[in-house]
Amino acid sequence: MDAKWRENPDRIRDIGEEIAREMKHRQLAAQPGELGGGILDEAFAQFERMFDDKYGGFGEAPKFPAAHNLSFLLRYHVLSGNKRALDMAEKTLDAMYRGGMYDHIGKGFARYSTDRKWLVPHFEKMLYDNALLAMAYTEAHQLTGSGKYKHIACDILEYVLRDMTDAEGGFYSAEDADSEGEEGKFYVWTPDEVAAVLGEEEAELICGLYGITREGNFEGRSIPNLIGADLDAFALSRGLPPEKLGARIEASRQKLFEHRERRVHPHKDDKILTAWNGLMIAALAKAAAAFQNEAYAEAAARAERFLWTRLRREDGRLLARYRDGEAAYPGYLDDYAFYVWGLIELYEAVFDIGYLRKALELNEQMIRLFRDEAGGGLFFTGADAEELLARPKETYDGAMPSGNSAAAMNFIRLARLTGDAGLERLAEEQFRAAGGGASRYPMGHAALLSAWAFASARTREIVIAGNPDREETRRMVRAVQTRFLPFAVIVAKRDVDPETERTIPYTAGQRMRDGQPAAYVCENFACREPVTDAEALSRLLSPAAQA
Repeated sequence: MDAKWRENPDRIRDIGEEIAREMKHRQLAAQPGELGGGILDEAFAQFERMFDDKYGGFGEAPKFPAAHNLSFLLRYHVLSGNKRALDMAEKTLDAMYRGGMYDHIGKGFARYSTDRKWLVPHFEKMLYDNALLAMAYTEAHQLTGSGKYKHIACDILEYVLRDMTDAEGGFYSAEDADSEGEEGKFYVWTPDEVAAVLGEEEAELICGLYGITREGNFEGRSIPNLIGADLDAFALSRGLPPEKLGARIEASRQKLFEHRERRVHPHKDDKILTAWNGLMIAALAKAAAAFQNEAYAEAAARAERFLWTRLRREDGRLLARYRDGEAAYPGYLDDYAFYVWGLIELYEAVFDIGYLRKALELNEQMIRLFRDEAGGGLFFTGADAEELLARPKETYDGAMPSGNSAAAMNFIRLARLTGDAGLERLAEEQFRAAGGGASRYPMGHAALLSAWAFASARTREIVIAGNPDREETRRMVRAVQTRFLPFAVIVAKRDVDPETERTIPYTAGQRMRDGQPAAYVCENFACREPVTDAEALSRLLSPAAQA
């Protein structure tokens, strides 16, 4: 190349400029287009074609959780009434939990499964996977009422709060797959090891249930799993009532966990990333609302305070990474979009208007720094970042939703929360900017299509006016928060609440009735007569009331 430069520098410059122009053209032409009316059906059809009816999930090995795909299927089921969508999501949620990708001793999920059955994971645990999965299991519980999904969601959060939380409240990024130079060594067992901890009788029970054998299922040792296990049938075969079996399993699990804690642990990546923390704040806040769990709300609030105080410059610019007292690197699109997502969920969990104001402030900063004024959509890097040949603009979902998809959902939710029509238009701009790519491959844009479904569906604004210290007000809030309402926004305020009414102007006239808390259920900001008890509100929110 040095010789070529000496021979003809002008030609080399021309080639370089041509490459730069082509890179810019490809990046700027981010497959815009209109999303057609049948796009949700097309996405579902693609998922159905790829679905593994035997083991759950989509496609062949390796299998990734991609929880945002399952969240799309739950929303599609609500919109369409298509039970197959719900069945596919449930089959996958059940299979992932039963397999070895879930840590049945220490809780939490590994990154992905190397095989079709979800048995052998890549043992690395990622914060973002556990956040997204906690949200999917929480939503599945809200939709189906199944206690098993609540149990799994709470177990995920227990793992994160126990093992992945900094003393100041932020969340670490990951735990490695290897310990002592071997992948998975920390997580696998032999029957003799189990017997040494539990004794022969209890070990025989636990090994039989979790498939821990002398042959092993991973390099001569066993990954605990529940593939093919039927707990009721297992209890019957042992002459045990299911509840007694459950108590014995939990007691043995705790002993095995305490023993495992003395092993050499995998390395923990203690970076605190703004984007991934935003996802975990969202997961905790969603679970706090769905399960009426104040501890989750407090953990989400602590993490949010950490981001707000430790990962912002003096001028308010978000930073991307924190470690050992140092915050660094201007934040990327995902940092803003996922943090705003967490703030919206936190507002709808505890109704502190300060969280909504923060969400609006960061959302405005994100638009200013990342918006592509010419082509629509949002760049991955900010306008204040180092200048590159081309600024990437990602709309395709990977292991996480794309920043553009998350931003689209934020825009539409903030628009419906505040009545800001400008944010509605920005959401429409997001859909047009990614519409071509999403139309060509809907399955790869599930998070964007979830946002488009919100924007297109018959959506509701639910406002509860009342004293939060009164039980009837709390019952009304529970009636809303514990339901799966993916196409609604939720506001709770006191009778007269100047701070909320400044941020959400349409609530100014929504007051208590005759000293009683009142709930207003609105569509496009046109409200029904308010109701003053939780039972009446529940009837208004029922599927039959929407028919």
